[in-house]
Amino acid sequence: MLAKLSSEPRPSVRRCAVTGAAGLALLGAGLPAVAADGAEPGLARFYGQKVTWSACETTDAPKDLQCGKVTVPLDYSRPEAGTLDLALARYRATGESRGSVLLNFGGPGGAGVPELAAAGKDFLPLTNGYDVVTFDPRGVGRSSPVTCGEEPTGVLNATDGAENVGHPQDVLRKVRKAAAECTEHAGPVLPHIGTVNASRDLDVMRQALGDKKLNYLGFSYGTRLGAVYAAQFPDKVGRMVLDGVDTLTETLSEQALAGAKGQQTALENFLTWCVEDIACPFGQDARDARRQVVQLVASLDDEPVPSAFGEAFTGQDLVGAIGQALYSRKLWPSLERALAQLVEDGDTRGVESFASGGVGLPVRGKGGGLVDEEDVPLDNLPAALMAVNCADDPDRPTAEQITRDLGRLRAAYEKASPVFGRYRLIQVLMCYGRPRGTDFIREEVKNVDTPKMLLVGTRGDPATPYRWTVETAERLGSSAVVLDNKGEGHTGYASSKCVHRKVDAFLLFGTLPPNGSSCGSEDDGD
Repeated sequence: MLAKLSSEPRPSVRRCAVTGAAGLALLGAGLPAVAADGAEPGLARFYGQKVTWSACETTDAPKDLQCGKVTVPLDYSRPEAGTLDLALARYRATGESRGSVLLNFGGPGGAGVPELAAAGKDFLPLTNGYDVVTFDPRGVGRSSPVTCGEEPTGVLNATDGAENVGHPQDVLRKVRKAAAECTEHAGPVLPHIGTVNASRDLDVMRQALGDKKLNYLGFSYGTRLGAVYAAQFPDKVGRMVLDGVDTLTETLSEQALAGAKGQQTALENFLTWCVEDIACPFGQDARDARRQVVQLVASLDDEPVPSAFGEAFTGQDLVGAIGQALYSRKLWPSLERALAQLVEDGDTRGVESFASGGVGLPVRGKGGGLVDEEDVPLDNLPAALMAVNCADDPDRPTAEQITRDLGRLRAAYEKASPVFGRYRLIQVLMCYGRPRGTDFIREEVKNVDTPKMLLVGTRGDPATPYRWTVETAERLGSSAVVLDNKGEGHTGYASSKCVHRKVDAFLLFGTLPPNGSSCGSEDDGD
């Protein structure tokens, strides 16, 4: 899940390869709660560093945004075996600073530095007491980005068409080939990617920033990262907010099915809104509009059109772009215009601007240093998303299970969503043949002994259903305080004034709303 806080698409962001065989992770080792502040052998040098800040070396960065880096071990079990540099960015506190609040915008695979540069105004109130800091996690953005290569093997295409459902061996062959390509191109970080290691990186950042406790605001996947940190470093948790709460227990198959259903509902809501406008490219009948969208996706899968960057733009590219745009009602007018450009003129530029992720050309950085922004691989977002999800999930479908169940799964996913089902089915297949991921999240992240933390769930969230907020709160135990946002869109902080106020009040002043209290719809601003 990827939280998108900006209210407009960013035209400078190029299309990521959403239809490629994104990264299939290698092993993600589960670890117990660990000692902080470099108490473990070999970690003292990492915990002893301080961040050096300077102007960001990008042409479109806000002038008051500063950039830096922090160095972490490639492998925490062998800290002498190599290092990674992680990209950081911050807005400094406007007055006296009480320390930092770290932001994670979601994903997995979302780069924090460009997101803070684009959406910094949403967080300006927090600079009344904090340095507002974000980062590109390991394997993401400028922090040793993973990739599956310039021309990754298509996995989604293996499930296209009814004729392929009867030939699951073809699916298995393509998945195995995709895994090999990702392993070949991803670099040394791939076996050490995943939330367990990213959480340990967070603690090194905390110390390097000079904070005794981690103050944290995580969106979507960032809530998983925050929960893992709370389990690993319970005595280092400060004020923590989890917005758009991820599941800690459901399998990737269950997550993907829930995501398909949520996005289908969001699409239908968008189309109901769209057909009220004479400019809607699908006419003025909602049922017919839904049929036209399915037909448009199928036609682009059969006959892709040239993209703005010279590549083929497929129906599954369109599905990925629409899915990003549906995260916020604020994006609906922009999505309507972008779809009109595509339908009426064959112009993909508008919809491509929603498919955010890596930018630039697929060039690998050297060593463990920061990668230049223009050298982040085009497929970094989907490659990192799948790599982290595989590292975080211990389940692995066998060839026998895929052979037996592929047809049934295809039917179930397309029933959940005729538009997003096929796109989401890849999450069932993507970890096939890989070493099992960690069981730490599913088995150990529960009953955390931390100060109170705020969990925000949005009733109409298309990516992280509200029930996940309730289930995760119960799992985390008495530390969790739930805020019920009775609105629409993915996460609440950027879409609800009420949520925004309550989150800021907690982070700045420690004022928590009562457990189970609510915010109304955005229509009344509460």
